[in-house]
Amino acid sequence: MPGITSTIVVPAYKEQPNVRPLTERLFKALAEHGMDKTTELLYVDDNSKDGTVEKVEELAKEGYNVRIIVRTEERGLSSAVMKGFDEGKGTALVCMDGDLQHPPEKAPLLLKELHAGAEFVLGTRYGEGFAVDKDWPFYRVVISKGARLLARPLTPLSDPMSGFFGISRPALKRGRPSVSPVGFKIGLELYVKCGCTTNAEVQIFFAKREHGESKLTGKVMLYYLLHLAELYRYQFPLLIPVLVVLLAVILYFLFSLCLAPPATKTKGS
Repeated sequence: MPGITSTIVVPAYKEQPNVRPLTERLFKALAEHGMDKTTELLYVDDNSKDGTVEKVEELAKEGYNVRIIVRTEERGLSSAVMKGFDEGKGTALVCMDGDLQHPPEKAPLLLKELHAGAEFVLGTRYGEGFAVDKDWPFYRVVISKGARLLARPLTPLSDPMSGFFGISRPALKRGRPSVSPVGFKIGLELYVKCGCTTNAEVQIFFAKREHGESKLTGKVMLYYLLHLAELYRYQFPLLIPVLVVLLAVILYFLFSLCLAPPATKTKGS
């Protein structure tokens, strides 16, 4: 029997209605690519107590290669992803949301890119044929585009805000000591901190959430901005000192102009 070479991690909190359709669609797609026997699906649940555990156990009894880790002391999406990556058996690691906004049918393509040698792979909503669900709120589109622009100096990826991504085990191991599991976008964190040099992208269609509520709030957006500031300090350690010096020079120049004595007219002028 072949061993596990790939792990797909799904961080979850109160996603019980999505567990069965996600699992069934994912393994159907994996089977079409001959990857269903070598891939495990790992849910990392933040103690939802909504029947998620029972649903996963039910699916496992039906023959799906799925298991669940329930965290009772930790909370948060990024730390859940890292818990799954650390506990996963595969050398190719993919993260996807549990709300079915990320198409499970595309997961095998991300895994194939990693097995072909990419250190980082991204499910991107942008590029040729870009599209999102027609019911996706307009303000979400605006926020997404603005967030992409802010992250542009950190990465060449077309959609660094995407939570549908993968990383190779060697790349993760290289940067793991520097990775902070508290950032808003763990994919961007991993790309920067692990120093990924080879990447690939897979076009996806971003769907509207099927069940449950969106976790995008003003507080989450603030955390993203703070996370970006930390990544800029990491990637460009001299940026802040240079900006401080530049600001000091500008302030000194303005201060000097304000204090300079008024020009006096000379005789004959």
